[in-house]
Amino acid sequence: MSVLAVTEHRRGELRDISFEIITAGRELADELGEDLNLVVIGGDVDGFAEDLNRDGVDTIYTVNEGEEFNHGIYKQAIEQLHAELDPTALLTPNSVNGLDYTPAVAESLDLPLVTDAVALEGGQPVEVTREQYGGKVETTYDVDADQYAISIRSAEWPTAEDAGDAAIESFEADIDHDAIGATVNGFEEVGGGDVDITEADVLVSIGRGIEEEENLPLVESLADTLGATLSSSRPIVDNGWLPKNRQVGQSGKVVEPDVYIAIGISGAVQHVAGMKGADTIIAINTDPNAPIYDIADYGIVDDLFDVVPQLIEEFGGEAPDV
Repeated sequence: MSVLAVTEHRRGELRDISFEIITAGRELADELGEDLNLVVIGGDVDGFAEDLNRDGVDTIYTVNEGEEFNHGIYKQAIEQLHAELDPTALLTPNSVNGLDYTPAVAESLDLPLVTDAVALEGGQPVEVTREQYGGKVETTYDVDADQYAISIRSAEWPTAEDAGDAAIESFEADIDHDAIGATVNGFEEVGGGDVDITEADVLVSIGRGIEEEENLPLVESLADTLGATLSSSRPIVDNGWLPKNRQVGQSGKVVEPDVYIAIGISGAVQHVAGMKGADTIIAINTDPNAPIYDIADYGIVDDLFDVVPQLIEEFGGEAPDV
């Protein structure tokens, strides 16, 4: 028996969740007294396997089928590898791709499935913790089964850093291409643009507290003054005030800047999931009970329209009239 963890890549690069799932998988495998096996499917599987060879991994299986994510290939390959290894736990990323194939695999293999896990404790039963009500409540589920599937939330476990000596094996999945219902023709970033907020060291992020689109130049000025990149929570993108590629959160991008300044952001769980990996979090919000203060290192409980102009002037800028 073992723990089998599925890794993820996009546009030729492994995603951070691939290294976080190694940490989660290793911890669970240690508690179960089992091996940790990884699988990487599609793309440059040999190159990916070299990068994934981190301390604590026993075997990395490569499935050389396709280039980008394809539901049919992932489902078939994971089901066949699962039948080969007969693992106790199947761990997958709680990402857009992971949530596409994990329920289908779990249903096909008759595995109980818990999604969006933020903590695991091995044993019989295994304990899986999830967050509810905007992160205000944690619920622990006992999964009393010999085998199960769990999708894990990104940025909840540290990335595995140290090099390992895992075995790397090619797994020849027998893919029925006639059964694949979709063809992947390429990858297009929603929202486009030349700004990648995941690469920013400092993010100034705005939420619905900005009230109106006409007030955006105020936070844009603060970002310019600090040499920061502007990002936002989902309502700003839903209103069309900023493009999709600026959105932080579960349905946006996961960021890990040195400094994250959350302005007028309440701290809903969907947003927090995308930014709580920041080294330092500074929150500005009029509501002292806003969830963002539960994770903030520094907080200013005040009106952003009073605070932001003072910050701009303090750092040598000139606040616009809004």
